[in-house]
Amino acid sequence: EDTNPENIDKEAYEMIPEESNWLFGNVFEVIIQSDRINLYYKYAEELIKKSAAYICTCESEKFKELITKSKACPCRNFSVKENLERWAKMLDKKGYKDEEAVLRFKSDLKDPNPAMRDFPLARINSTKHPRAGNKFRVWPLMNLSVTIDDIETGVTHVIRAKEHRDNAKRQEMMMKVLGKKSPVTHFLGRYNFTDLEISCSKTKAKIKEGLFSGWDDIRLPFIAALRKRGFKPGAFENMALQRGISEVDK
Repeated sequence: EDTNPENIDKEAYEMIPEESNWLFGNVFEVIIQSDRINLYYKYAEELIKKSAAYICTCESEKFKELITKSKACPCRNFSVKENLERWAKMLDKKGYKDEEAVLRFKSDLKDPNPAMRDFPLARINSTKHPRAGNKFRVWPLMNLSVTIDDIETGVTHVIRAKEHRDNAKRQEMMMKVLGKKSPVTHFLGRYNFTDLEISCSKTKAKIKEGLFSGWDDIRLPFIAALRKRGFKPGAFENMALQRGISEVDK
């Protein structure tokens, strides 16, 4: 998941395949989202043509004010033709600038949860990407890219952290519009480690500060460190089987 050019650890391109193979021993393909941008664009256009998505150019505060009151922003009522033209302007380097336009999913404005109303699907970020360079300027957000990946790879079951419950609902909405069957989703509680904060971004910052020697610093609870300490792959499988799928934090 490397669709945020500003927050990518280059080491992950090698670490994820290596650690996955160490854990499972049968990883034959790693999907990198920045290699699939044109695929996400194709589905974005399909959503626009189905009148299920639109390009919003409202200021974020103004949009938030309207959506909180279950009111539509002015952009919501533009025609498919107008939205396709606006989408082309998002993609054009001479078009909209960063933060000037967002692709939004057209959901129920009366949804009791304001976060589910017309949620964003893609935005402009002209920051140079470590893998794709400046080839793309419109990047899909998680709900768009993950939904498309699930469709294209034939995912039938999903196990995800319970804090992604709203995202699962958003993805179900998109699947329905696209005429696809949603995967069966199971939710997991968090594994808490005493005196350790499980945050990739914060750990990355501490590595840069020299507080940790790297991702394999044995004081960290990440795969590289646990592998270095001598854990075997089977230990993690046993742990998952013993704990089972539960929303209770552990």
